Amino acid sequence: MGETVRVQAVDGHELDAYVAKPAGEPIAGLVVIQEIFGVNRHIRSIADGYAKDGFFAVAPALFDRVERGVELSDEGEDAKKGMALLQKTDIVKALADVDAALAFAVKETGKKAGVIGYCFGGLLAWLSATRLHPAAAVGYYAGRIGNFAAEVPKVPVQLHFGKLDTHIPAEQVEAVHAAHPEVEIHWYEGAGHGFNCDMRASYNPQAAALARGRALAFLKKHLL
Repeated sequence: MGETVRVQAVDGHELDAYVAKPAGEPIAGLVVIQEIFGVNRHIRSIADGYAKDGFFAVAPALFDRVERGVELSDEGEDAKKGMALLQKTDIVKALADVDAALAFAVKETGKKAGVIGYCFGGLLAWLSATRLHPAAAVGYYAGRIGNFAAEVPKVPVQLHFGKLDTHIPAEQVEAVHAAHPEVEIHWYEGAGHGFNCDMRASYNPQAAALARGRALAFLKKHLL
């Protein structure tokens, strides 16, 4: 369903982006923001899924500034490499790359565009809402989000967290809730970190289905 294109950030950097197009006229644009494992099969499948729902989905390769063509699993040496690439990634430049994908989606569709991100991408979805100009933002298990709780979102935000997530202390999420009670936050019983990813041992199909239904309704509400 998808193809890889090149988009250009404001500083001139060119990065790859996986694009999944709907069968008919797009209802809106949607930037799918990767985890620390690159634009792998899971991220492409998310983009493909939202394209089937009518979105023009774009998944930018945010590690291209460090290493091109990154596609990793969440296990063993791949996981270590993903963490190492994250440490080398400048979050401001990563946001510039997200912004480039947003601009591309808007240009190609002539319609609104939102963001949806997972883990590292979940944090970038939050920062996109506070620093960029998407029409809406959805974040799954956004790591370190509490460090940025003081930032004020400019657009509607929906967040998803697993109750068994040992990577994200509940206080981080509570900090966001306390600062921004209007932000829609959902918790999932029996779900851990990465519960949406069917490539992980932590995959929870029930939580994933419930979260996706909520995310889809939220995106349609704010992007259409």
